Amino acid sequence: MQYQGYFIDLDGTTYKGKKQIPAAARFIKRLQDKNLTVMFVTNNSTRSPEFVANNLKDNHNINVTSANVYTTALATADYMDHIATNSKRTVYVVGESGLKQALLDKGFRFDETSPDFVVVGLDSDVTYHKLERAVLLIRAGAKFIGTNADSNLPNERGMVPGAGSLVKLVEYATQTKPIMIGKPEKIIMEMALEKSGLSKDEVIMVGDNYHTDISAGINVGMDTLMVYTGLSKPEEVAQQPVQPSYQVDSLDEWNLDEH
Repeated sequence: MQYQGYFIDLDGTTYKGKKQIPAAARFIKRLQDKNLTVMFVTNNSTRSPEFVANNLKDNHNINVTSANVYTTALATADYMDHIATNSKRTVYVVGESGLKQALLDKGFRFDETSPDFVVVGLDSDVTYHKLERAVLLIRAGAKFIGTNADSNLPNERGMVPGAGSLVKLVEYATQTKPIMIGKPEKIIMEMALEKSGLSKDEVIMVGDNYHTDISAGINVGMDTLMVYTGLSKPEEVAQQPVQPSYQVDSLDEWNLDEH
């Protein structure tokens, strides 16, 4: 069957930091030429979809809009919107503007004293005070939500701490398991499918990281395309109990007419 939609990871799949992956730009263009649904599904909760789309356009020759971008911030806000009642929509956030804006857009209100939810995402200005407040509020009964479990984030300085590192600290101090939203969890995939209007049988997940991208697809029951331009290596993936549906060294190898 031919896939109607492609969910695509960003770093390692579409670009490498500031470095272009020309095959990815050609791949996206081929998808667009066939009018297929393209959605970038990313665990980054700090950036707005507009920022991500502009970066792709300005720096990577990929012409998309914010409507093509689905971040873990949006998935977190969408999930909370599903489970929150009209009277329980207050939240304390450890996170940056992308996450805060996504929650505001869904009608959540910030509350530092007795919120219904505590959300922990990546926050490059995190302080002990912010984490202390999150811990105390969760211990007092607020529902604990983590945007994503990434332990590290690659940037030009190296593998810096990711959102998962902050979530783990709060989890350890509260002895409370959070509801996790981002890849490899299926919540972000279910929310992205809902937004796309497609079923999981019509979509394939494309990524470079077996433990986040490919596992997310597997966990939600979706076909997966592993591309070896980023993190995971073929010999490592060969050891995994569940293999990706397809594997390529470059997205140039993917034949749309066959899939």
